[in-house]
Amino acid sequence: MKGILLAGGTGSRLFPATRAVCKQLLPVYDKPMVYHPLTTLMLSGIRQIAVVTTPHDAPAFRALLGDGSAFGLDLHWLVQPSPDGIAQALVLAGPWLDGACSALSLGDNLLFGTGLTAVLREAATLRDGAHIFATRVADPSRYGVLAWEGDRPVDLVEKPARPPSRWAVPGLYFHGPDAPARAAALAPSGRGELEITDLNRGYLAEGRLRASRLGRGVAWLDMGTPDSLHAAAAYVAAIQGRQGVLVGSPEEVAWRQGWIDDARLAHAVDAHAGTAYGDRLRDLLDDGGA
Repeated sequence: MKGILLAGGTGSRLFPATRAVCKQLLPVYDKPMVYHPLTTLMLSGIRQIAVVTTPHDAPAFRALLGDGSAFGLDLHWLVQPSPDGIAQALVLAGPWLDGACSALSLGDNLLFGTGLTAVLREAATLRDGAHIFATRVADPSRYGVLAWEGDRPVDLVEKPARPPSRWAVPGLYFHGPDAPARAAALAPSGRGELEITDLNRGYLAEGRLRASRLGRGVAWLDMGTPDSLHAAAAYVAAIQGRQGVLVGSPEEVAWRQGWIDDARLAHAVDAHAGTAYGDRLRDLLDDGGA
């Protein structure tokens, strides 16, 4: 399975903060936003990742992430000329995927919590159809929402005025090898975009969509508005400050999974010398990951 990280768009809901800076490069407490969806893909066991961004923002992402080797990754770069829908990322990535299954993550999503890695690894065993997630939210009308019969998803509605449940769909989607072709065959929505909800509804209609509920131990935060961005930063600060752990650190995830060794982690410590982030990475080495 390969990963797709969608880091494009205009970030208009965050204007004026994003008029000159891509949303996914904004800081979320001590790290750039893009680190969070990147580590979600890494926790899924995925090491080949295509970063989809705009022609204007691609150089900044390359400067930040390089070729991925610092994180034990193989990064590929794709340009999205205009923001024509989430499902368009699958179309753009189709030749690079070359028949592989994919995990598509939105660049403004943060997932963190107990048991998350096991859930992601299980989803990454997908070989056909689609696998999405659902998390309980207070305001489901802002999101794609799943309707259920018992544990079986029976409908998927985008931003419903009257939500059929409180179970929203986070921006993380696992698809089989037919997803790029299916996305390319979608009719644009009323707003002129290839909608990921339409793609997943197609799998649902065929009985090929699996949905997993995320429990209370897993937090999902989107970071697309000033309030939600502030809440995410406060969450990261609280977890790291109270527990002395890192949230959304690609160096830590890579090191714990054996993708980089102690020497590579020590190099990252030196690269972040004099910062709280570098100190926490050093603690990993000193404590042996405990």
